[in-house]
Amino acid sequence: MSDTSYSIDLDSIRGAFPPGIEAPRLLVDFAGWLEGRPWGSVGCFSLQGQFSDSAPIVDGSPLRDRFSLFMRLPDGSVLGGWYGAGLDRDNPPIVGLGSEGDYALLAPDLDGLLAKLTSQQFDNAWSDLKPRDEVACQTVELAQWLARRPAGEAAAPDDISSELPDFRGFVEKWSRDREDYWANHRLMAELGWRLAAHLPKGKKPWDQTRFEIAIVGAQYQARVLSQGPQLFEEAASIESLLRDLREQMRRAQPELGLWYAMQFGLHADGRIMPNFEYDLRPTIGGEPALLSEAKADLARAPRPERWVPKWLAAS
Repeated sequence: MSDTSYSIDLDSIRGAFPPGIEAPRLLVDFAGWLEGRPWGSVGCFSLQGQFSDSAPIVDGSPLRDRFSLFMRLPDGSVLGGWYGAGLDRDNPPIVGLGSEGDYALLAPDLDGLLAKLTSQQFDNAWSDLKPRDEVACQTVELAQWLARRPAGEAAAPDDISSELPDFRGFVEKWSRDREDYWANHRLMAELGWRLAAHLPKGKKPWDQTRFEIAIVGAQYQARVLSQGPQLFEEAASIESLLRDLREQMRRAQPELGLWYAMQFGLHADGRIMPNFEYDLRPTIGGEPALLSEAKADLARAPRPERWVPKWLAAS
């Protein structure tokens, strides 16, 4: 029997739900039932909330209010509710965002997901949701616990309605659209032009030069990741461009607030694919970004309470 029990973080789970939507009682109760049980006894996962920003999906930050991701698998795949157009926000279908590009609608609702855990009805792409062979299986105990709960109208484990939207299609379209959006973005094109001296020498599609940016209030830092983070000559000349981008994004989706860090790859054709960090407190000049500057950003671009990072909310 495993000496490791399930990792559970209810605070992060509650924070991962869109503003105005609370974590369902069933999920909280399931976390209580799971606590202390051997890891792998009903599947290989942790109950931990996260935003779509860090999920395996292209440019996930704008999708924060479309997901409530509460389960993480060892390979980095994540599961949670999906609030697509026309779906029940109180009882959304459960989807999986796979680290290897597997995107699936796994259950019609949370009841259905837990029922599938008891019956181990997952294909190879989601085999981590099955119990480990080396650990005493507790899916029967889970089924008994579910049976004792008040009767609801849960669908059968394999009853995923054909009326539900095509989740894989949604993710694939989103990814294409966002890649096109950034490939044709005026500020990204100008940024690529200004950094032309750093174009990768290789011509393969995956060849790229990586950069990291930090902006917190009046603070700014830009580094190229070449044999470790390095300062570079063009850093000062692109600051105003990056600040314009930050403001443009804030106006487009004000509830996200202002990002604090940005990483991007410069490809051989000049194309840039960015990734934005809204929660991490970056290091600038070898020290954590000033709280006073972060507070100024928050005052200028307020966020829903549950989207304010702990390091800033507690200050």
